Amino acid sequence: MATSPWADDDRLLAALQDAARAAAAVPPELTAIGKAVYTWHDPDAELAALVYDSAYDRDLVSVTRGGPRTLIFETGGELTLEAEVGPDVLVGQLVPPLPGTVERQLPDGDVVKAPIDAFGGFALSPPPTGTFRLRCVSGGQILTTAWVPPDPAQP
Repeated sequence: MATSPWADDDRLLAALQDAARAAAAVPPELTAIGKAVYTWHDPDAELAALVYDSAYDRDLVSVTRGGPRTLIFETGGELTLEAEVGPDVLVGQLVPPLPGTVERQLPDGDVVKAPIDAFGGFALSPPPTGTFRLRCVSGGQILTTAWVPPDPAQP
């Protein structure tokens, strides 16, 4: 009859200590980012998928390098969110235009808010330099974008 490898208390304790050391070696920032990415913070929000990112448009690399990064998000419904991330500001527009508020959210919990005007336009400063997402609240509608990774063209 085979015995379980965990029948030996010393081996079990050593395995648990190894697991604790491995968990402690993970930087807390990485753990926070991982939890933020996979946490569903707002179940009432409609998730907008990234359908265009100029950072990955290989045909226009020479045109877009040094210029603003253009992002387009769409929902399964009728909302589109267009944004340009420049060196000083992130500007965007909700289509069709709906007034409300927009938030730029970072994985560490940092949030910057701005109003969305009657034409659907908004500006957020400072612009994100790393992973971020946008959350728009207009009337009874909430739109949250997918997480956007950093621009690979930026150093």
